[in-house]
Amino acid sequence: MSNNDPLIWQVDAFTDVPFGGNPAAICLVQEYPSDEWMQHLASEMNLSETAFLVPLADPAEYQLRWFTPNVEVDLCGHATLAAAHVLWEQNRVEERVVIRFQTRSGELACSRSASGITLDFPHAPLSALDDSKLESQLKAAMGIEQAEVWRTPFDLLMVAESREAVMGLQPDFSLLTAIPTRGVIVTAAESDADFDFVSRFFAPGCGIEEDPVTGSAHCCLAPYWAPRLGTNTLVGYQASRRGGRVRCEVVDDRVRLTGKAVTVLEGRLKIEVSGR
Repeated sequence: MSNNDPLIWQVDAFTDVPFGGNPAAICLVQEYPSDEWMQHLASEMNLSETAFLVPLADPAEYQLRWFTPNVEVDLCGHATLAAAHVLWEQNRVEERVVIRFQTRSGELACSRSASGITLDFPHAPLSALDDSKLESQLKAAMGIEQAEVWRTPFDLLMVAESREAVMGLQPDFSLLTAIPTRGVIVTAAESDADFDFVSRFFAPGCGIEEDPVTGSAHCCLAPYWAPRLGTNTLVGYQASRRGGRVRCEVVDDRVRLTGKAVTVLEGRLKIEVSGR
């Protein structure tokens, strides 16, 4: 085993117990390999996201990119949380220092406290979906007759009539894959005292039928629910099989997402890294 082999970790994010939340692979390299190599590794890991970290001159600053098994994406919450968790856990950044990631979505700051890791993310603005044909296709794919439908910069958002409608979803993935969007978020208000809203996220076009916990989806979910529930501080529950809790705070045009993480695997890659 060479000390030059890239380091890799698998981390469960938005959970405080192993095998919960959303797993992400975090690969630390000294410079980015080729895009093709990174996509191959993400396909090999076959997780919702594989993130690649490159250290910069400032010891608390890193470049960060995210890949699903199929494509590179512009923003990912759970892999960002997992990356910050690894850097603090491995003592690569001092515990009280804010980590700054340079990404395709701008600079993302991560801080740590007793309640978990907080991500400072951009608000994802919503606009009404003005496409009746696409709306009909979407409702048919999701098996939902009644829902508000919105568009975000990344996804489509469906607001269902009840928590039960969200929990009982059984999408037709052959139809859903044809919908031109990164993913589809479905949400409803939650009457449970522990949560303000529930959601699920589906992205078969990215190689993810159902994502366990999607931090970036909460960049539109929290701003949607905040005025309707009369509070800028909310807790969302993503109701996948693994499940996960996301604490949200809407501050102007930013959304702060807080969660915990658990490392379940660490090692070194024993394959040649392909350069650019």
